[in-house]
Amino acid sequence: MRRLIAAAAIALAGSASAGAQQEGALAKFSSQVQLVEVYATVTDERGELVTGLRQNDFQVYENNRLQDISTFVAGEFPLTVALGVDRSWSMAGKPLELAKQASRGFLNQLKTGDRAMVVAISSTADIIAPLSTDRLTQGRAIASLDPWSTTALRDAIVAALDRLAPESGRQALVLFSDGNDRYSSATEAEVIARARRSNALIYPITIGKQRPAFLAELAVLTGGRSFLLKDATELEKTLSTIARELRYQYLLGYAPSNPIEESAHEWRSIRVTLTGNHSGLRVRARDGYTTD
Repeated sequence: MRRLIAAAAIALAGSASAGAQQEGALAKFSSQVQLVEVYATVTDERGELVTGLRQNDFQVYENNRLQDISTFVAGEFPLTVALGVDRSWSMAGKPLELAKQASRGFLNQLKTGDRAMVVAISSTADIIAPLSTDRLTQGRAIASLDPWSTTALRDAIVAALDRLAPESGRQALVLFSDGNDRYSSATEAEVIARARRSNALIYPITIGKQRPAFLAELAVLTGGRSFLLKDATELEKTLSTIARELRYQYLLGYAPSNPIEESAHEWRSIRVTLTGNHSGLRVRARDGYTTD
């Protein structure tokens, strides 16, 4: 994960404070400093976003060792997001129409400068709208979707993460499906391993009675969130919730107290907690990174 940390690591400009302009905070680079960047989401007991926290409200542990937070930014960050839309035969009729409506609503809630791509999920993963800020083109691509084939969900996740991999800054993968995976080449273990090498927060949504366990695991390990919906009528509200969450997060940066060796290949765990009296608040962040 060379972009989460780095051999030529990203170094944010000093210790930015809440309300700083993210474009400036993310523009500085250094080949001398190793910096781990972690995006954290804080919610209350009702699941509502919590804003206004400061750097001293957070603690970051790497391999259970407390780290010194050197960079802190709170607010709205530029976003690159992949939206995966299940268009398999099982979505035919009203479910697909509701899905298309909800997907357009989600994209329209993104900030003007946020880039998005749309991936149609069937027996293949087809990018029907490439990364851009053009909501009109994205909306037209979604409107043109017709039901087709089966659901190769695991392959679609890998394909989307591969496409996001070269991009800089904050990334997210939001996807939904109403059925079990069929005919994917990638195994669950391979998808989880791929997600650990990615910078993207993953938000899987399952429509139906059961959710594959590995989808919840993907959300936990990347700092995203998983959802199980009774039917497609709940999709618009759920995508709106995700869009709101993606508009406000906290960026925590630290130089590992145990420096990373250039040739190292290891897994390092991350744990983000709150200090002091923050009863009822919950922090979500990715659970670690690989040093390769």
